[in-house]
Amino acid sequence: MPAIEVEDLRKRYGDLDAVRGVSFQVAEGEVFALLGPNGAGKTTTVEILEGYRTRTAGRVSVLGHDPAKGERSLKQRIGIVLQQTGVEEFLTVRETIEMFRGYYPHPRPTDEIIEVVGLKPKQNTRITKLSGGQKRRIDVAIALAGDPDLLFLDEPTTGFDPAARRNAWTVVKNLSDLGKTILLTTHYMDEAQHLADRVAVIAGGEIVAEGPPSTLAGRETAATRIRFRAPGAADLPALAAVESTSTTDGLFELKTQDPTRVLHELTSWAIESGRSLEGLEVGRPSLEDVYLELTAAAHPESIAEEPERVSAGRRRGGRRY
Repeated sequence: MPAIEVEDLRKRYGDLDAVRGVSFQVAEGEVFALLGPNGAGKTTTVEILEGYRTRTAGRVSVLGHDPAKGERSLKQRIGIVLQQTGVEEFLTVRETIEMFRGYYPHPRPTDEIIEVVGLKPKQNTRITKLSGGQKRRIDVAIALAGDPDLLFLDEPTTGFDPAARRNAWTVVKNLSDLGKTILLTTHYMDEAQHLADRVAVIAGGEIVAEGPPSTLAGRETAATRIRFRAPGAADLPALAAVESTSTTDGLFELKTQDPTRVLHELTSWAIESGRSLEGLEVGRPSLEDVYLELTAAAHPESIAEEPERVSAGRRRGGRRY
């Protein structure tokens, strides 16, 4: 049985259809990233899965339960890492984890949690003395307190510097190695590409693409892009294998399915004409390029913002079972 099954999920707020027939599955032990711009229906979808919003229509199964029923047996098996949380800052790392372990019938050992989130050197440090990245690790540690089978990670590295983000990625990889199923939301495409087994892009309340990051939207067959600046290149020759050519502020961009041939013709022309190809770049579209193209093509005008996230206090309390 998949850890998460969503079939034709719909959510309406008055005249606004925030979620419009969303369907996807998340396998046990999989890291699944749900991507989408603000107001796309991502938050509403995740909160329905967590059991904090009711759906208008459709079928949802989380670990074999309907989250709308609010069953304690489901809440004991999930962990949630919010964008912002609040804990008692004058407790130590160890004291905080042990306090939250007390809310569950079969908690994970404290030492194991501290080890997984990489806070062993800080285990006796008060929360108020931790850095922002270390406090984020505490959020993950709290979510692990009940030894959940499924974790919801809501933009876990927002505001992190590059080094802190890489450290957070290691924590997520550790969780995956433990066999945890993870549903991740993020606005960082490199993060999704690095961590996720599969991604789904939601725009305007609909899934517009789904698959492994490397093959999303046919990226394996996507045209290669060649970019360069060539002073006086108005007489750029016609290149037979080029699908399209565009110029922006003197920057040329060619798209082709045959980059070897085009590069040979292009560099031969440059050498023969005595020109240089400044800033020459060759590559396929990144996940971010595909994401921007998909969301813009699906819904060029953003829909209204979704209702605000349920308060951290209420949701934190909802996990204390």
